[in-house]
Amino acid sequence: MTELTELTAVQLVDGYRKGEFGPVDATRAALRRAEEVQPAVNAFVRLDADTALAQAAESADRWRRGEPAGLLDGVPVSVKDILLLRGGPTLRGSKTVSPEGDWDEDAPSVARLREHGAVFLGKTTTPEFGWKGVTDSPLSGVTRNPYDVSRTAGGSSGGSAAAVALGAGPLALGTDGGGSVRIPAAFCGIFALKPTYGRVPLYPASPFGTLSHVGPMTRDAADAALMMDVISGPDARDWSALGPVGGSFVDALDDGVRGLRVAYSPSLGGQVAVQPDVAAAVRRAVERLAGLGAYVVEADPDVRDPVDAFHALWFGGAARVVQHLAPHRRELLDPALREICRQGTRLSGLDHLAAVDVRMDLGRRTGRFHESYDVLVTPTVPITAFEAGAEVPKGSGHRRWTGWTPFTYPFNMTQQPAASVPVGTDAAGLPVGLQIVAARHRDDLVLRTAHALYGAGAAGVAAPPVLATPAGS
Repeated sequence: MTELTELTAVQLVDGYRKGEFGPVDATRAALRRAEEVQPAVNAFVRLDADTALAQAAESADRWRRGEPAGLLDGVPVSVKDILLLRGGPTLRGSKTVSPEGDWDEDAPSVARLREHGAVFLGKTTTPEFGWKGVTDSPLSGVTRNPYDVSRTAGGSSGGSAAAVALGAGPLALGTDGGGSVRIPAAFCGIFALKPTYGRVPLYPASPFGTLSHVGPMTRDAADAALMMDVISGPDARDWSALGPVGGSFVDALDDGVRGLRVAYSPSLGGQVAVQPDVAAAVRRAVERLAGLGAYVVEADPDVRDPVDAFHALWFGGAARVVQHLAPHRRELLDPALREICRQGTRLSGLDHLAAVDVRMDLGRRTGRFHESYDVLVTPTVPITAFEAGAEVPKGSGHRRWTGWTPFTYPFNMTQQPAASVPVGTDAAGLPVGLQIVAARHRDDLVLRTAHALYGAGAAGVAAPPVLATPAGS
């Protein structure tokens, strides 16, 4: 059973097809791993073993009949507790959300997974309303890093990242408003994609507006492409969703990178101080892309730090999400969240429109950049995982999480597809992430470039200690 937790979704589906093992076996193994690692890392807010095993049994019956429901029939999946999952509450990391209610609707991405026969293990941890780049909340406590439990898993999709890294299901759904699938993927040594905005529909709409994307968190790029083939496409509940995909993301993976124009920006033109081990690991991976035939040059996008505009949009969204709360209920919130909400309430409509102007100009500049380059490569985060339970690294001088995530949030403002790929570790054994960014609607290029790195052995890191030495072994 332990070996099944180490397989990708592609490998699980192949095994089901060949009759080597079944969905019940894989689900039992994933649930057992989740229960083993939960005390150490706190990745889940809810596990639903009975429902998951019932779904797995139904899947096994379909496979026996040779009639799988879809591309992911029987594959264990976890869902960030920001997204609706029918049958249980979505509390969004907050004591201010009541668990009472019918909870009888799936988010669009969850609904597509259900249609394709996925098995839902449960809900993963998030900071309150997904507001910051680490995962801790008044409701569910601190989520820790699989490689060193004294450190953060990142956020806001930290529970999903830790679950995938530790073998508690090969697939997870996360959300990303400023780096929230890419940051924890980098810190936890997994792959994650923030698709082009609207490529994966979202309902209910995010209070952070069109900054927030839904994306896959997986073992590798091939699993993410498979997941994208399932969760992409329009949903009538999302007015901003894109139309149908023109082809299969999986089919585009093997086109390689020969002749691809790659811009390598190690520090956004000297704007960012990058930890030496991070810079070295990213540079080695970029050199591998060149060895695979990509045309690589050092080039920096015209991304003048847009943090003030991002804060105006982000803090305003935070204020909006708690606007309905009575003063005594607001006392239940994360104190730092209360602080940014107060800042958000002081913003005017003109402040918001000025931030939108900055955003539009940033999008224009990055759009022009991608007329010359197919993909942009940067570090995902300039550092590796720091102490758990803190919004910013001790002694960094940063006030907010955006201070140490300068490579991620700008591409939420521009709505571009961006992925984090694990490309090594630092001297302490903590994972390093490389970010791949493409023009809007070119998710295929991001996935294809990442897949080439995996194929060349330049992506992926050794399993974390909790996975390498399961509890009780």
